[in-house]
Amino acid sequence: MARAKKAAKAKLAKPRAAAKPKANPRNKKLYDDGMKVRKAVLGANYVDTSMASADDFMMSFQDVTTEYCWGYVWTRPGLSRKTRSMLNLAMLAALNRGPELKLHVNGALNNGLTKEEIKEVLLQVAIYCGIPAGLDAFKTARDVFKERGV
Repeated sequence: MARAKKAAKAKLAKPRAAAKPKANPRNKKLYDDGMKVRKAVLGANYVDTSMASADDFMMSFQDVTTEYCWGYVWTRPGLSRKTRSMLNLAMLAALNRGPELKLHVNGALNNGLTKEEIKEVLLQVAIYCGIPAGLDAFKTARDVFKERGV
């Protein structure tokens, strides 16, 4: 009888909150440099929210993204941030990755691209990747411009 009561109590007990996962980069310098660039391009609020909402499953992805994408590639000296943004816009539009394209249109504006330059990149996409890809990209960029008053 006592065993049954303990089992019933255990079922009613509140589950313990899982410990918040922490970043675990392989290369701390790349990670720190990447975090600085990532926040500068995408905005600190967006990055902080992404990091805070990462669970155990997603934190490894956040580590890889910050360390290698932003720390290794985006900090290389061979291309300016503006050029990297142009490339990202073209690739994301070609791949029809709307949410990421929206994020990187904002990043491109943060990196100094003008509305006209973004338009030219997306026209290039429309011709080489197809009108449907271009149309979706133009709509995404237009929405970002409206949100930002550009």
